[in-house]
Amino acid sequence: MPNYEYEQKHYAEGYAAVCGCDEAGRGPLCGPVVAAAVILPLGCEIEGLNDSKKLTEKKREKLFDIIREKAVAYAICEASPEEIDEINILNASMLAMRRAVEALSVKADFALIDGNCSRGFQIPTETVVKGDAKSCSIAAASILAKVTRDRGCAELDAAYPEYGIAKHKGYPTKEHMDAVRAHGPSPIHRKSFLKFLDK
Repeated sequence: MPNYEYEQKHYAEGYAAVCGCDEAGRGPLCGPVVAAAVILPLGCEIEGLNDSKKLTEKKREKLFDIIREKAVAYAICEASPEEIDEINILNASMLAMRRAVEALSVKADFALIDGNCSRGFQIPTETVVKGDAKSCSIAAASILAKVTRDRGCAELDAAYPEYGIAKHKGYPTKEHMDAVRAHGPSPIHRKSFLKFLDK
């Protein structure tokens, strides 16, 4: 279960506002990659807080509101399918995370980044592999990003019902790839992710 060990370490070094940052939607064929940054009060207990992938949709939705209520500050930003195609998914994920950190209403002076890559941040960072299962603020960010991305998928599904996005959330399932083959890519598809169309 996530705890505040990483946050405490950096507060002890003298930082004043440590945020956690994570993204959702690196793998899907369509839609934006969504990132969130969260500063939680140190030691703040949020029952059930965990890696968003280990939670049910209902639990994530409930925690979404609790996290926003209890956070010192939070921000949710994205990088578009066009940006993903232009600069690649890793760079677009970093861009979305930097946007989220910079959009915080309380400025963070240190960021805990989920994963093993951190690029271009204006403040010091530490990368934490599987951070959403280790750090409370990264776990909180993972939930805000995942819920926002899933809600966005419901909107995309309403706009482009022929692809079944509400069901597979844009991931490259057989059903989704068959729909892209049948109908062609939509404006919200990531062109660089559609190499299977060439086969």
